[in-house]
Amino acid sequence: MSTLRPGLVAALILVLGVSGACARQNQTASPEVPPATPITADGAAVVLPDGAAIAVELAIDDETRAQGLMYRENLASDRGMLFLFTNDDVYPFWMKNTLIPLDMVWIDRNQTIAGIKSDVPPCRRDPCPSYDPQVQARYVLELAAGVAAKHRLAPGQKVRFRNVDRYPAR
Repeated sequence: MSTLRPGLVAALILVLGVSGACARQNQTASPEVPPATPITADGAAVVLPDGAAIAVELAIDDETRAQGLMYRENLASDRGMLFLFTNDDVYPFWMKNTLIPLDMVWIDRNQTIAGIKSDVPPCRRDPCPSYDPQVQARYVLELAAGVAAKHRLAPGQKVRFRNVDRYPAR
């Protein structure tokens, strides 16, 4: 009979608890009914440098940021999702369960574009690659593929948020 050290026992309990939680979550979540719904705020928009306004859904907490634009079959060129974070950091994104190609725009706390990844393809099978901007940001704007090029977005340009500040990141 072998004995387990107290630290190892605690680690095993943690792993088993997390595994059980993931299993329960997977049983209740289905691709047809996404588990998280981002905020659709009246008039929330990101105004691009050329004056075009992109109406945005807001992902303000861990659950909605994890869900993102998963399972969407289309995204209009004047729509997007704005991910709000509480701190400046490097935020890599991936395309798991995302069905459409996207442009990703990392924006700093001064509402200046810090980085862009264009025409990021959907992830068809695991493992999904991660898209790391290697820049500090506070926000990430996801757009339909090609929208960043259409509006000639580039790092260093300023954007403006409209009706976003009422919904702080959590």
